[in-house]
Amino acid sequence: MATLTYVYADSTAVLGPLATFAEPHCYDLCEQHADSLTVPRGWEVLRLAMPSTPQQPGPDDLLALANAVRDAAALPAQGQQPPAQRASHSALEAPAGAEGTRRGHLRILREPS
Repeated sequence: MATLTYVYADSTAVLGPLATFAEPHCYDLCEQHADSLTVPRGWEVLRLAMPSTPQQPGPDDLLALANAVRDAAALPAQGQQPPAQRASHSALEAPAGAEGTRRGHLRILREPS
C-alpha cells in the first residue's frame, strides 16, 4: 500500500506511494499500518499524495516475469550436466504420465472433467 522512509538526520518519516526498488531505511506497509503510523516524539511525518487505485501490473511487468522464468529455465542446474538427448515430443504433446500439456518449462493444466 505505502512505503515508509526514515530520514534520521532530519527526524522525519516520509509515507508515500509504494516504492519500485529497495532502499535502506525503507519499509513497505499495508493499508492498516500506513493509516495508524506513529513516530517518536519530536519527529515529523510527511504524508505524500497516494494514488486512488492500486497500480496493476502492466504488460512490461508480465514480459519481464516471463523472460526471467525463461532465462532461469535455460540455465542447467549447478553441478548437473544438460541431458544428452531429449525425448522427441512435439511442442504441445504431453509427456507420458503428465496431467497437462507441457511447452518448454511451462505446463498447461487442464480442468478436471
